[in-house]
Amino acid sequence: MASLLFQKAGWSLQISKTSRSLAVTFTTALPRRDHHRTITSASEASGRLRSSPRDAPRRAPDNSNLRREFQSSRVYQAHQARAASTATAPNDSTQQPPPITDRFQPQDEALPTEDLTAGLGDKPIILDEKSRQVDWARSFHGLSTEAFSKEAAEALLAPLEPEDIEVKPDGIVYLPEIKYRRILNKAFGPGAWGLAPRGETIVTAKAVTREYALVALGRLVSVARGEQDYFSPEGIPTAVEGCKSNALMRCCKDLGVASELWDPRFIRKFIAQHAKEVWVEHQQTQKRRKIWMRKDDQVRYPFKLYTPPSQGFGRKP
Repeated sequence: MASLLFQKAGWSLQISKTSRSLAVTFTTALPRRDHHRTITSASEASGRLRSSPRDAPRRAPDNSNLRREFQSSRVYQAHQARAASTATAPNDSTQQPPPITDRFQPQDEALPTEDLTAGLGDKPIILDEKSRQVDWARSFHGLSTEAFSKEAAEALLAPLEPEDIEVKPDGIVYLPEIKYRRILNKAFGPGAWGLAPRGETIVTAKAVTREYALVALGRLVSVARGEQDYFSPEGIPTAVEGCKSNALMRCCKDLGVASELWDPRFIRKFIAQHAKEVWVEHQQTQKRRKIWMRKDDQVRYPFKLYTPPSQGFGRKP
């Protein structure tokens, strides 16, 4: 019988071999305890020693099982405790966790979106039928009762100065809305005219619209509906103000203010004398196109003047 001993401070390993068997004894000191525990494996895992070619396939020991037997009891107990807790836990496989998009979805997006197509809730105040004040939300008081004074008519029907007319990039001529207000102030005086809303503000997917009445000197002059486009919900307040200015411009048509801008002959003559079409290039996207502008104006940012190359066979190199 042959014996081999390996010994360290915390453990010892003794291997004994006989002619037909192999014995292994492993001793270790477990933590937090004052005694030692000995794990002995005397099984004939190695099988018979090589005695003949017939017994060769059975001689190799199962090293994986031998290593598992040498694990400390602390690791084994922890593994058993984990297995027991898993076995006693309720089966929640049928309860799926909420999707990630629902758990991290902002609260603002979860709130329902309010439909504004029915109006912004700013309906005009309806006065009592016995009230002495005129209800401009429904009344047509003073419409076409008499003409305005000669001085007011001259201010309203005065020809436009070419310097006051602007040209859009698509070639449409227009008068800025502030100049309509200046003409009304000159004709009636500040405070003697105003716009009275005759309905609720309607907000669609891309535009804002509302009906207004122009009142001057206590008389209804005209009724028109203004409109203004917007590109994001943050632009709705600005669009509401633009809608009011658009309604003012349309009401002024009934008073003859800037009536030349609806005359096709005047428009063609003004374009020929005071407008030009030029090539421009966008400074960020480098896209080129033609735009209309006044002859005494300059190209403004984000565009810059672009000169296309000359074409033909007679150009110089």
